[in-house]
Amino acid sequence: MSSAPPRSPALRPHRMKKDESFLGKLGGTLARKKKAKEVSDLQEEGKNAINLPMSPASVEIHPEDTLLEENQERTVIDPTSRDDPRFKELVKVLINWVNDVLVEERIIVKQLEEDLYDGQVLQKLLEKLADCKLNVAEVTQSEIGQRQKLQTVLEAVQELLRPHGRALPWTVDLIHGKNLVATLHLLVALAMHFRAPIRLPEHVSVQVVVVRKREGLLHSSHVTEELTTTTEMMMGRFERDAFDTLFDHAPDKLSVVKKSLITFVNKHLNKLNLEVTELETQFADGVYLVLLMGLLEDYFVPLHNFYLTPDSFDQKVHNVSFAFELMLDGGLKKPKARPEDVVNLDLKSTLRVLYNLFTKYKHLE
Repeated sequence: MSSAPPRSPALRPHRMKKDESFLGKLGGTLARKKKAKEVSDLQEEGKNAINLPMSPASVEIHPEDTLLEENQERTVIDPTSRDDPRFKELVKVLINWVNDVLVEERIIVKQLEEDLYDGQVLQKLLEKLADCKLNVAEVTQSEIGQRQKLQTVLEAVQELLRPHGRALPWTVDLIHGKNLVATLHLLVALAMHFRAPIRLPEHVSVQVVVVRKREGLLHSSHVTEELTTTTEMMMGRFERDAFDTLFDHAPDKLSVVKKSLITFVNKHLNKLNLEVTELETQFADGVYLVLLMGLLEDYFVPLHNFYLTPDSFDQKVHNVSFAFELMLDGGLKKPKARPEDVVNLDLKSTLRVLYNLFTKYKHLE
């Protein structure tokens, strides 16, 4: 009886290869599970960093809000703030305003942070409000192109607002990153500057959770962002005064008031061989206001401090603002009017400013 043939040694390596393949698959599965667990733990850490200090309220967290690079940060609006009726009203009012301004462009905005982030709508909005044309590409698909357009638009906004060194609460990164709070700050500032015919809800603030990654760990902090204050502070509108009553109920007496103020200002401007006949137009560039303050306070105003022949809106605003500063230095209260109102030929604003001077200096020879 013959013995069983020996096993082929060639089969053994095949078996080993099969074993190695199985272990490799097992190892790969374990590695993927470990990777998934690390991601899950990181997201959980992010949620805890935000939610624990906020208990019992919960903040809606998206994975991208917790997967941050070193020193990178993201902000999340507290859901209580999102549900605040005044916050909702602010968003609604601004959306309607933007759509009204851009109605001829056939642009319809539904979500501010989603529709404004690429700069396209902001470009059209600013061009319409400022009656200007920005040197940017009309359509940009790439992220680089979008950021370049945003940069140009925001630089134009800064030039208009002239923050005088004050940091603006929006940046290219924030707007392009669809940061709703930054977008709201920007639109509120534009509405204020261009005196939008809307009423913004007052005292709107939001609680914001800021998540930042430092040394591999997520840290959270809580910040209150004030979006609006009072209508008077935002739009330069103050409580009704005698001029409101005069315009509304006694327009026949308006000419008497204007005549008295013209007599007053000419009494002093005549010393420089200057004469005023139209209050609303001749004070609009701020030159006569600056010169008048120098005459009333008996000093020479250096010509390099203001534009003697202003040829742009900004230069005129500078002149009127400078005149207001001289008034404050002279002990007068801050004018109720905004410089922009005087430049825009708003008669009531101009009368308020001049009457303020008349009240203090009417006895001067």
